[in-house]
Amino acid sequence: MDQNFEAFAVSPVPPPGPDAVAPPLYRGIYGMPMFVTLSTADLPASVDFWTQGLGFFELFAIPGQMVHLRRWAFQDVLLVVGEKSPSAPPASVSFACVLDEIDTVVSSLRALGAVPEVRETPWNTRDVEVITPEKARVVFTAAKVFDPATVEGRNLQSVGIGRDDNGSHE
Repeated sequence: MDQNFEAFAVSPVPPPGPDAVAPPLYRGIYGMPMFVTLSTADLPASVDFWTQGLGFFELFAIPGQMVHLRRWAFQDVLLVVGEKSPSAPPASVSFACVLDEIDTVVSSLRALGAVPEVRETPWNTRDVEVITPEKARVVFTAAKVFDPATVEGRNLQSVGIGRDDNGSHE
């Protein structure tokens, strides 16, 4: 397959920048192209963590069995009653956000007693990582403005991002 389409037209993620605004919470119903399912021994505590700490909302629930959470379009999590994992898995799930949401997410998580880790990445994002009550590794990742004069900008340029003539990567 050698044809691409403009996928940004279906993405809720705004272009990075100081004026980037997070899209609203998405309450529509669609066939989910991807979602995360996590087992929890304490469904109410897990729902509180995800809604109060990470900004998700309850789309619907089967009482005592499952809660479908969502944030932006295509950011779906199913919490199901089951055994809690004894340790955090090596894999993680990442959710896009905008830079001005990072501080709020960190504050909300700390208010719940969680210990989030904030870091700058070589690929030009600011990330917040936390381990949820279900022992899932969750990362909220916000793209920073592309600046070719920074180390991150040079890293991206070295792999062809930000170097094309039409500016589509800037």
